[in-house]
Amino acid sequence: MPPAQFWRDPALPFVESRRACRSRACYRAHSHRTWSIGVVDGGRSRFTSLGVGRALLPGTLISIPDEQVHACNPATGGDWSYQMLYLDPRWLGQVLGETPSRRVEVSRDPVAYAAFCKLNRCLFSAASPMVKERHLTGFLRAQWWRGEPLEGGQTGEPGALEAARRALRDADQTIPLDDLAAANGLSRYQLIRRFRRHLGLTPHAYGLDQRIDRARALLRAGLAPADVAQTLGFTDQSHFQRAFKERVAATPGQYRRVAVDG
Repeated sequence: MPPAQFWRDPALPFVESRRACRSRACYRAHSHRTWSIGVVDGGRSRFTSLGVGRALLPGTLISIPDEQVHACNPATGGDWSYQMLYLDPRWLGQVLGETPSRRVEVSRDPVAYAAFCKLNRCLFSAASPMVKERHLTGFLRAQWWRGEPLEGGQTGEPGALEAARRALRDADQTIPLDDLAAANGLSRYQLIRRFRRHLGLTPHAYGLDQRIDRARALLRAGLAPADVAQTLGFTDQSHFQRAFKERVAATPGQYRRVAVDG
């Protein structure tokens, strides 16, 4: 198996999956618009979120809400194997019939781990979209992905900067910090402090996260990495590739390639 594989299907636009084997790639602290559920298959790794850390051993399952700043990386000098689901949060709420608790949750239940692995094998298989969706919704409704809350791993007042966040989410290009601050009646330093306090990121880092989310969508639609870099206003393709890899732990080219039948 290559170090990282991605699965997605246009018939199931609300879910994406990845699996990584003996990976040494590291993530920068970041947030994204999808709800993430993952398991550790091998190696030692460390999860961090807003100053809180947790060692993750093989067999651990973790659930991370959308917009939650986090990073999970192998232990120094080592590698790890893992699997991740990325879910549209609105679709997830519809499946569950409620909005899930917005806390990072961690579980060491072997039954939950086995259920996740069975689900992901199905997603990477040649099964029909109908079968895959049935397995996915069954897994989610059974609540096997839930666990104990990670104390402290929670963002503060997500609505406090909604106008600035919305501007960054919608922008294809970098918004000058002074312009963003003035539009919200703040100085640039006030804006930076509020972003760090409420979101755990600077406006620049949050804006980059949003553009990488948009890049993922464009790559899924079939655009070439060079065209995506130009569309989203990166200075050059190497800048785009570096920012993408820091947040996705794969290059744009690797992400664009899809495993069809496991």
